[in-house]
Amino acid sequence: MSEKFYVTTPIYYVNDKPHLGHAYTTTAADVVARFNRFLGRDVFFLTGTDEHGQKIQQAAEKMGMSPKEFVDRLVPVFKKLWEVLNISYDHFIRTTDPEHVKAVQHIFMKCYENGDIYLGEYEGWYCIPCETYYTEKDLIDGKLCPACKREVTRVKEESYFFRLSKYQDKLLELYEKNPDFIGPEFRRNEVINFVKQGLKDLSISRTSFSWGIPVPINEKHVIYVWFDALTNYLTAVGYPDDTERLNRYWPADLHLVGKDILRFHAVYWPAFLMSAGLPVPKRVFAHGWWTVEGEKMSKSKGNVVDPFEVVEKFGVDQVRFFLFREVSFGLDGDFSYEKLVARINGELANDLGNLFNRTLSMLKKYRKSVVPEPKGEFDELDKKIANKALATLKALKELIPRAELSKALDEIWQFVGFVNYYIDRRAPWSLKKEGKDAELDTVLYNMVEALRFITAFLYPYMPASAEKMVQLLKLDTKAQELRAEQFESWGGIEPGREVEKGGILFPRIEFNPETGEVKLAKTKKG
Repeated sequence: MSEKFYVTTPIYYVNDKPHLGHAYTTTAADVVARFNRFLGRDVFFLTGTDEHGQKIQQAAEKMGMSPKEFVDRLVPVFKKLWEVLNISYDHFIRTTDPEHVKAVQHIFMKCYENGDIYLGEYEGWYCIPCETYYTEKDLIDGKLCPACKREVTRVKEESYFFRLSKYQDKLLELYEKNPDFIGPEFRRNEVINFVKQGLKDLSISRTSFSWGIPVPINEKHVIYVWFDALTNYLTAVGYPDDTERLNRYWPADLHLVGKDILRFHAVYWPAFLMSAGLPVPKRVFAHGWWTVEGEKMSKSKGNVVDPFEVVEKFGVDQVRFFLFREVSFGLDGDFSYEKLVARINGELANDLGNLFNRTLSMLKKYRKSVVPEPKGEFDELDKKIANKALATLKALKELIPRAELSKALDEIWQFVGFVNYYIDRRAPWSLKKEGKDAELDTVLYNMVEALRFITAFLYPYMPASAEKMVQLLKLDTKAQELRAEQFESWGGIEPGREVEKGGILFPRIEFNPETGEVKLAKTKKG
């Protein structure tokens, strides 16, 4: 049975339509899922929506709707965005699904039976938009939420508590024994410092509103939205009834989250799992936020980037590429149309598109578009291009499953740069002129074989473009069916195969920042 890989996005809160941040995390998970399928693994890729809580109840009331009607209207918008972005998820979970309600009540009872949940009274500060409890010292100016800067509410009500304090040492031991559990590393240090300051028991039920999953032993209470939401990762793989499926996929290999929800995933979640007697996930990776021209996206500023709009203007793969090329995955990044255009024209059109076009054009010119057989000895540079391709694949195997997505893209781009350098140094046009036919065959062969490797490398990031590359090279497969074992050695493309005569993968574009208009740049004739 093939090795499994279980990757998740957070489940998104459906109090509004999706924005660039949602697109970022989900595309990252898609890159990881596609690459692991390329490695031949049995991948389970989960995404979905978080639909309970006070914030949704209030938003629905404002619209004069029931909470369920409200969420039912927004969920299709998320699904549509994933379709537009070419997201290859295996399952879409909703926290209103009956099997999820059952799973949450089951894990609640497990923790309760293990003595980790007790009834008490909660008095303190609560931020409704963030669904988070705070102590006095956490607040800004004594009244504002440290995360969203909005005013918090004083809450006093009967509540069930989870004994989080009991797990402080166990969590610190988990981080110490598994240095890879939290990424990037600087986030790991933040979490350790937070836990070392001391953990308080966590309020995990509410009585002041009704839109949530009832506490099984006391229906007056609904379960705190985070206890409910985090359990989705278990529900989707069969918890509690389908033990065969659960044992197959759990623990998750990678939870991808935004940095603002790392604490829930790296502190509360492993504690809940330890309490329920379940294994903890293998890795939680927190990425940064996107700003727009230096400012945080906000509706009031009118600078929220609509992913539907950007993709429509610039292309799906162009946007997918930009998200991981522009900023090191894990750090904050700044979005601007100018930067996006510069990446498209510089790296996609010039570096990559031009490489494909010049290779196929030379093959057409010198060998009627038929891949020649490499003849004679490989020189130093010929050996280097082969070794570099294999070394790049080895690096990707280490980086992508760990969500080091920008580092992996750097490796790919170094290889693209090297292939361009190889062509300039080996100068097929000079070999032709000098009548060095055997050497020319070797160089042309290596150029096409390099394109085969680049197609596989870029497939997880740019699946539709990789499909185009497959068609240009006339490979007898679809891009999504490429497998790592076909790239274990150099020389996979068969001599005698006819390829396309050329083709523009990424046209250069012109962008008018005043009007927002995007058009194809005029190409020079000749």
